Amino acid sequence: MLNDALVGQLTTHLTNIRTPIELVATTDQSADSTQLVELLNQIASTSEQVTARFDGTGKRTPSFIISRIDSQTSVEFAGLPLGHEFTSLVLALLHVGGHPGKASDELVAQIQSLEGTYAFETFFSLTCRS
Repeated sequence: MLNDALVGQLTTHLTNIRTPIELVATTDQSADSTQLVELLNQIASTSEQVTARFDGTGKRTPSFIISRIDSQTSVEFAGLPLGHEFTSLVLALLHVGGHPGKASDELVAQIQSLEGTYAFETFFSLTCRS
């Protein structure tokens, strides 16, 4: 699915993962699910810190969750994050894997001081409208 150059770059980036993560996919018999399984297996093959499972129970199919093994930190993707969404996937892998972001200490402190529990959802469309 990913060309050799992209696999090489991904392998380099995923050396920054500090804690094990797993990719847990919810799939069916569709072509998109088959492609997702291939993508996640390819990602898992680039780092010993990444494993893939295909027994998810997500609300959307195909979808997958990137979960940190030792905590409740996770990011969920529905569909195939290819094209410009692939960058978001790589950043999510790094974030969940414990690689520090580039936010300033001041910004991190402001975020940590917020009271409450938050869940963020981001949606994208596979069709562009101008």
